[in-house]
Amino acid sequence: MTDNRSHLKEEETWDLSTIFETDQAWEVERQALENDLKASQNDAGHLLDSAKSLLDITENALALMRRLETLYVYASMKNDQDTTIAVYQEMEAKATALSSLYSQTFAFYEPEFLAITKEQLENYKVDEPGLLAYDHYFEKLLAAKDHVLSQEAEELLAGASEIFGSAAETSSIFDNADVTYPWVTNDEGELVELTHGNFISLMESKNREVRKGAYEAYYGVYEQFQHTYAKTLQTNVKVHNYKAKVRGYESARQAALSANFIPESAYDTLLAVVNKHLPLLHRYMKLRQELLGLDDLKMYDVYTPLSEHDMAITYPEALEKSRQVLTVFGKDYSDRVDRAFSERWIDVHVNKGKRSGAYSGGSYDTNAFMLLNWQDTLDNLYTLIHETGHSLHSTFTRENQPYVYGDYSIFLAEIASTTNENILTETLLEEVTDDKERFAILNHYLDGFKGTIFRQTQFAEFELAIHQADQAGQVLTSDFLNKTYADLNEKYYGLSAEDNHEIQFEWARIPHFYYNFYVYQYATGFAAASYLADRIVHGTDKDRDNYLDYLKAGNSDYPLNVIAKAGVDMTSADYLEGAFKVFEERLEELENLVTKLSHR
Repeated sequence: MTDNRSHLKEEETWDLSTIFETDQAWEVERQALENDLKASQNDAGHLLDSAKSLLDITENALALMRRLETLYVYASMKNDQDTTIAVYQEMEAKATALSSLYSQTFAFYEPEFLAITKEQLENYKVDEPGLLAYDHYFEKLLAAKDHVLSQEAEELLAGASEIFGSAAETSSIFDNADVTYPWVTNDEGELVELTHGNFISLMESKNREVRKGAYEAYYGVYEQFQHTYAKTLQTNVKVHNYKAKVRGYESARQAALSANFIPESAYDTLLAVVNKHLPLLHRYMKLRQELLGLDDLKMYDVYTPLSEHDMAITYPEALEKSRQVLTVFGKDYSDRVDRAFSERWIDVHVNKGKRSGAYSGGSYDTNAFMLLNWQDTLDNLYTLIHETGHSLHSTFTRENQPYVYGDYSIFLAEIASTTNENILTETLLEEVTDDKERFAILNHYLDGFKGTIFRQTQFAEFELAIHQADQAGQVLTSDFLNKTYADLNEKYYGLSAEDNHEIQFEWARIPHFYYNFYVYQYATGFAAASYLADRIVHGTDKDRDNYLDYLKAGNSDYPLNVIAKAGVDMTSADYLEGAFKVFEERLEELENLVTKLSHR
């Protein structure tokens, strides 16, 4: 077996032996878990036999899930560190198969539990006080009672899960494995094959001809296969709408948001407030056009950095800066940051076969590991502090909550990470003395805001439109999807659809449109984080302590109640307005800086 990681410093790789000492130990546990899952199939039909039965089966189901998560984390992270090693591909596949076995084994749980009456549950809690620890867990299950089907129907839906997911899987395989892209010219004047991986870097080129060539070639492929992509997306939307209908929801959006107990008004408020502030995005686009010296800004001009100043930051420097910035949260937080940075929670560098991008992972019984692909850039400093935010959120939650509540909803997941980013921006802007460095920091913040709040809300608006259209009987042809997307893009960026022909096909390359109303949470999370960062940096110790309480709360309460503890009412527009206030202030600062630098 070729080791593609032998050149890496051990201290800059993650230590997965803290999960399982060896792959053999993992396999022993996998076999044991498989046997225990099969034995648990005898629990079906007995959940409500007695209070003790309810407690024992509930605790067994949670204990097995806890073990399953640890197994999966080890296998998937081993695979991510080098995807060319077949044994780890096989281990991840085995862990996925166990997950399917778990779902089948406990398909009985919800339908059986929902047969309980309120009086019976109260009596059971008197008979078995251990059930009191699961009050909120049971409350959430009962809240979905009207939407859970019979055990037979639930088993049929569970059995069809692979079929329901086939449109998304087909689109992904087609997009990543079968489609080939043309060769284009890069910054060095060399011909390179266009890929998903290098497309963004080509869009960030300072050479407009490079950007234009890559943009037209890339979207030319989506134009060629637009009908295939339209069919897979249409099928996926139909799956969402069908599953919502059979469960008795009014819409796919209502079904998706109810999983996190989020009212649809929160989604509508996001769209309304962002649309109200679109003139700020148009203003930023105008500044971008001015700085790039263009008569006519095109969509292939919106990603190239405006700053000519590259802030080179080494990994050790990034660790030190992150430590310094995060002291704002106090000693408890800083102590855990030190552990993350010194106890090999982080896999730092690129190696052959390593998964691209960055993430924070782990399970309840492991460290909150981080995967990076480090480059000495300002962007990578932000990535480090972002993933550290996720990992510290996970750590505080697991330390303060029992396993049943030891995770947090996706709705809240991006807030902790992006709060860290916003505090880093505040710190850098306070410290910087060089105007060109200040320009680079402001540009980074404004582009991040553009790419998250504006762009993800645009995606959310498109996602809502196509689900509503399908529900109303509209066929989601490529013509319909192209026009819907082009019109939205023109509204958001203020750049005409007619002059930006290729952008109408962008919907085809966005995998998030298969995620079932996921993307809006990036925007709400970023806005809440902007609001919180301002309070933490400029507020009181109480503001900081409230924020730490949010990090510790996990799933012990409903998401909106958890974030309310930190001081954010996400049913109101106030936190969004607060985020746009910061954006406008920093946009104005950049405009003034441009004027100042132009007069030198």
